[in-house]
Amino acid sequence: MLTANSRYPDEPAKFKHKANGVLHCGDCVKIMNSMDEESVKVIVTSPPYNIKNSTGNGLKDGRGGKWSKAALQQGYDTHGDAMAHDDYVQWQRDCLTAMMRVLSEDGAIFYNHKWRVQKGLLQDRQDIISGFPVRQIIIWQRNGGINFNKGYFLPTYEVIYLIAKPDFKLASKSNALGDVWKIPQERENDHPAPFPIELANRCIRSVDNGLVLDPFMGSGTTAIAAEINNRPWVGTDISKKYCDMARQRIEKARYPDEGAY
Repeated sequence: MLTANSRYPDEPAKFKHKANGVLHCGDCVKIMNSMDEESVKVIVTSPPYNIKNSTGNGLKDGRGGKWSKAALQQGYDTHGDAMAHDDYVQWQRDCLTAMMRVLSEDGAIFYNHKWRVQKGLLQDRQDIISGFPVRQIIIWQRNGGINFNKGYFLPTYEVIYLIAKPDFKLASKSNALGDVWKIPQERENDHPAPFPIELANRCIRSVDNGLVLDPFMGSGTTAIAAEINNRPWVGTDISKKYCDMARQRIEKARYPDEGAY
């Protein structure tokens, strides 16, 4: 079984300096299914939103539309972000099932996603999270964005589903944070869809000490937040490009005067 100190056999990231965790480059479901059951205290993650499979005229199947210069127009490094809807839902449910298997009985998942309007109706991701123990929805008020659709108001938030095992309790005084978090979007990041370190930091600090996991590590933000809080962590990403990006950002965060190398 994999632990925070073990290595995924395909391609583990190599760090110049000793880090508090390990980054596995590979399929997140396979990696999580190789980990010990109930070994993780908190999961902080933001999967691809499948945003290019859209009924609107935005990031739509590579045709450009009104978002032709957006970073996500090209999708992710190894993922086009345009799966058939039912396939996407099943993939995310498989991911959440794998997360629940490794989550301790007093652990929680902070699952960041985005609601949107499709065919004139709100798509609230209920088809993904139905049946999982969602305890609360946190609003991430990020501001920004442009809305060309006159059918609804400009969206300025995303949601974080707090999916909790039965014995989960927040860390002392964390309940005072409330359920609306005003945190600006990440700007200085080459990943096409990063979330801010403060968002991951707030999730991790809200939970008592234990192993932190991010199945969609991307540019390494959750690992950096775990390092800030001196928590052990495990991260996975299927893209070697993003694994390398994450490794460099983690190194730079740990040793800012030395750079990434």
